Amino acid sequence: MSGFDTTHWSVILRARGGAGEAREALEDLCRTYRTPVLAYIRRCVRGGDAAEDLTQAFFVHFLEKETFSVADPQRGRFRAFLLTAVKRFLINAHAETQTAKRGGGVQFDSIDEIAMGSEIGRGETPDQAFERSWAMIVLEGALRRLRSEAQQAGKQVLFEHLREFLTEAPDDADYTRVATALNLRRNTLAVAVHRMRHRLRELVRIELAQSTSSRGDLECELRELRGALGAAMQADTEISQVGS
Repeated sequence: MSGFDTTHWSVILRARGGAGEAREALEDLCRTYRTPVLAYIRRCVRGGDAAEDLTQAFFVHFLEKETFSVADPQRGRFRAFLLTAVKRFLINAHAETQTAKRGGGVQFDSIDEIAMGSEIGRGETPDQAFERSWAMIVLEGALRRLRSEAQQAGKQVLFEHLREFLTEAPDDADYTRVATALNLRRNTLAVAVHRMRHRLRELVRIELAQSTSSRGDLECELRELRGALGAAMQADTEISQVGS
């Protein structure tokens, strides 16, 4: 995994040894992905409390049963591995519920819908909900990195003013308002926005590289990220052209 040695996969591999720091890193990784997992499960079961409980149960199972021990970075992307693990967990949970015949318990939608990620009449499929939530986490991570860089460079005020332009296309009124606030010429402001967007695209790639084990996988993630962000933000922005 040359060039990708600080990936989420490496956290998984180190955790197999049971070292305390590695386990803590794995738990942090699980917390990072909790929101996409919850978004997926919410579209597979009826009842918000049930979704929360199943999400917690999944991560307990993932950590305590060492589901991660079967992970193989040579077989693909971490996100795909995690999504497959969630689907298998829900299928098993559904089977246990059926066997126990617990009336009034967790109500699953069709098990075929869980397995295939079919739309269940709530606006998006479980897979789409997972992808959208994952994409926003990647973008937020890149924005945190960008904010940190701006702080270190003494440009935090500039970043905070331009933050809204990084994910939405500004109109003339927006440019005029911010240029006046910063006492900058519009052309100077436009250059600053362009540079910050360019750096954000680079940081998105860095974020994605953490969950991939090859350059080919990274390019696949970039394509899927573009699709997920386009659907989530409903805006033809430069961010939707990440990696281009």
